[in-house]
Amino acid sequence: MTQPAEPQAFEVELKVRDYECDMDHVVNNAVYLNYLEHARHELLETKGLKFGELSRRGISLVVTRMEIDYKGSLVSGDAFVIRTTLKRSGRIRFLFHQSIHRLQDHRLMLSAVVTGTALNARGRPEFPAELDIAFD
Repeated sequence: MTQPAEPQAFEVELKVRDYECDMDHVVNNAVYLNYLEHARHELLETKGLKFGELSRRGISLVVTRMEIDYKGSLVSGDAFVIRTTLKRSGRIRFLFHQSIHRLQDHRLMLSAVVTGTALNARGRPEFPAELDIAFD
């Protein structure tokens, strides 16, 4: 029996801006959260899911858990790639597996697993059918 193929990672390339660095001249740990969120939003948009549109229909996509392993520090001017894959995890949860690699040497700088769910207009977990397009 063959194993299903791993999904191809979605990639976003960015460059560290000076104002994202702290007093030690490295990217502040909180800034990485913004990088990861940006990549998740870009991935979902490529799959046809737009946050504004979902919100107007009473659907909110929310993060319920983040696990982050910092492996190294980016500095001002570093170009990097964020790789993201998405998969279902049970009836109402989904997981983003994300990594950040510095482009100069392909060094892993961060790995993360982000758990999310969808909430209906009453704030209750619900996974509407229109989200299925993200998990093809």
